[in-house]
Amino acid sequence: MGLFHDDFYSTKVSKSRQGFRRARRTRVVWPKSRRSRGLSTLQIATLSSIISAFVAVLLFSMIMGLPAPGKEAAIVSAIGSKRMETADPYERLIQAAAKVRPTVVSIVNYKDGKKARNKLDDSALGSGVIFKIDQGQAFIITNNHVIEGAQELEAVTVNGEMKKAKLVGADKVNDIAVLSVDGKDIKAVAEMGDSRKLQLGETVLAIGNPLGLGDTLTSGIVSYTNRIVPVSLNQDGVYDWEQEVIQTDAAINEGNSGGALVDLNGKVIGINTMKIADTGVEGLGFAIPVDQVMNTVNELMTHGKIARPYIGIYSMDLDNSYAPLDEDQLKDLKLPKDVKDGVVVLDVVGPAEEAGLKLNDVVVKFNDEPIPSTLEMKKFLYDKVKIGDTVKVTYYRDGKEQSVNVKLAEKPDQ
Repeated sequence: MGLFHDDFYSTKVSKSRQGFRRARRTRVVWPKSRRSRGLSTLQIATLSSIISAFVAVLLFSMIMGLPAPGKEAAIVSAIGSKRMETADPYERLIQAAAKVRPTVVSIVNYKDGKKARNKLDDSALGSGVIFKIDQGQAFIITNNHVIEGAQELEAVTVNGEMKKAKLVGADKVNDIAVLSVDGKDIKAVAEMGDSRKLQLGETVLAIGNPLGLGDTLTSGIVSYTNRIVPVSLNQDGVYDWEQEVIQTDAAINEGNSGGALVDLNGKVIGINTMKIADTGVEGLGFAIPVDQVMNTVNELMTHGKIARPYIGIYSMDLDNSYAPLDEDQLKDLKLPKDVKDGVVVLDVVGPAEEAGLKLNDVVVKFNDEPIPSTLEMKKFLYDKVKIGDTVKVTYYRDGKEQSVNVKLAEKPDQ
């Protein structure tokens, strides 16, 4: 069945084209005249009509893009190409699912070890995607929050085989982890796509292990290609980071985390990571774009972690809408009236402590760039500087503006 019902988009050869072919195969035989070797008026009229019709068909063919006489091979090629372009979209869904399905596994997180095998709850279940096989080992992408706190990990393949999994590396900020399992009997590896080429409305599939119902497939569209959503890295309800994600209305439920978001070519274009769950909310699922995922994965495969700069400041926002400072607290800071944004230092360790920063200092700039919030402070450290760099920190203490240079260290494991 064609994607469109209109004849112009049909995979079938149009009636006009078929008629054009039949006309070319017809032989015209002129009868010999007994009276004269010249052509009669009737014969001339007939010949003129035929030539006119032929020219009209030829011109029509040129205008409509149909093949000219003598190019039957081009006709066949064009038909084959059009069939590829307008293939049944439902058949493409089936083909994409069949291609990716063997590469998606269920992840079981035994937080209390083997003794808890019969007491698993939904939070101990997730999904993963096999992306590489090397030297007898198969490597799996999943979310950091799927494997966090694990005493033991297992991966369950699509055919039900359970394999013990080892953690290769994990990153809390990007919410990505890499596992390895015995690669015996694992043949399929997911093909990675290009999330930068995604378009609004593009059909996608989500494959994973929702609520423990492994090997589950849902479909939807790309609702937004690069949505920015706030996240709480410490799961304390305070948003302290922002994640760029693909928004989709494909159903993503608990246990889908770490599974594949796939395009109709069967290529992974995202790793399912979260959804908005609330009364009256539907169709708001999110996946980390595969281009971001693979940057993190490559570093985890090489170093086992993501090395990031560390300043050692624990802070809260001066303009904190969730827990605003009261009037007495603001008076204690003795800030000028025009200072409305910044981060209030609650504790210092490492580089910040060595540089002399203290409790209740209010940091307002890094390298003369405004730092209005803890989120912006993290963005600056993670995106604009590297380990070993020296940062000029501008801050207020007892109402006076001061500055100090802080040499950044490597962020310790947490």
